[in-house]
Amino acid sequence: MTEYLLTSESVTEGHPDKVCDQISDAILDEYLKKDSDSRVAVETMISNNLLVIAGEVTSKSKVNIEEIAKQVLKEIGYTDDNSGFNVDKCTIITNIDEQSKDISQGVNKERICAGDQGLVYGYAVDESSNYMPMGIELAHNLVKRLAFVRKENIVEGLYPDGKSQVNIEYSEDKKIKSVKSIVIAAQHHDYIDLNRLKKKIVDEVILKEIDKKYITDETKIYINATGNFSIGGPKADVGLTGRKIIVDTYGGAGKHGGGAFSGKDYSKADRCAAYMARYIAKNIVASGLARECEIQLAYVIGREEAQSMNINTFGTENIDLENLYLGVRQIFDTNINSIIEHLDLKRAIYRDTACYGHFGRNFSWERLDKVELLKKLI
Repeated sequence: MTEYLLTSESVTEGHPDKVCDQISDAILDEYLKKDSDSRVAVETMISNNLLVIAGEVTSKSKVNIEEIAKQVLKEIGYTDDNSGFNVDKCTIITNIDEQSKDISQGVNKERICAGDQGLVYGYAVDESSNYMPMGIELAHNLVKRLAFVRKENIVEGLYPDGKSQVNIEYSEDKKIKSVKSIVIAAQHHDYIDLNRLKKKIVDEVILKEIDKKYITDETKIYINATGNFSIGGPKADVGLTGRKIIVDTYGGAGKHGGGAFSGKDYSKADRCAAYMARYIAKNIVASGLARECEIQLAYVIGREEAQSMNINTFGTENIDLENLYLGVRQIFDTNINSIIEHLDLKRAIYRDTACYGHFGRNFSWERLDKVELLKKLI
């Protein structure tokens, strides 16, 4: 293999798509707080002071969907006309129905079964301390920092919308050589000095989050490359739940099954099985059985067990692959009900997942509690 480049991106909590993910997951959380057996599938659309929330919910609890949505928008910072959305002047339309009985009869059995067919992927690699690809890790860190400096007024004149992009150069043996380019888009007040803003973003965002050992004389930095980004948020772009699936996962380093996460309860294989696949892959890499690992799981609606498992270690394994398969099947239970129980997914934890990635952070599927068992396979 020759040297190669891989680019990953992330977005701030004020990006219109991420606003929708957070609202959908905040609604899910509120149902779960009151009824942990709630079945929820909620989609959100936002555009120019219009918010539309629709979906299917079966729950013993009642929640005030409009108030939840408004609270999320206020916390993000969409509180005036110039920001791109004004929560105090917006129109909210809701359309919530019950879950289809054709679906529920397949899911709500003695043990919970998959709420839909689907295939998912989990991925881990040893190039960062949390076993995430470095590109997406740095991209997330940049937009988290961008939100922080806005809220703390460390960099003046910012609004909530923003994006990052990091291009990593790899050597022939898949080791990181350098960061080739960094892209930041930061929504701002229309009166600010753009040159001063760019310098502040370099000093207070980029250099705070990217180790100088990765930045060379050839590293290119682009900040608001069009020159101006004062019109942003939902005024500039329509947002939808589930439109940032690569940002949510591995930044393009691993495959994706196509199913989004946010707004879906834990019975959906798209969500719970993707968390399980990451859990398996991360423990495999952390145990030293492989430097890189990708897990595929596939499910059928109404069935509890995974229909198939594929393990790809990209030639980095330190164990016979047949023994790895046998060991993984003995150590990890990929049945839907077992995943929910083992990862403790009936809790109201999902709003926290809805921005800055579902992986590499402090969630139950990031535990390394199977490492010692996996080491015994060698």
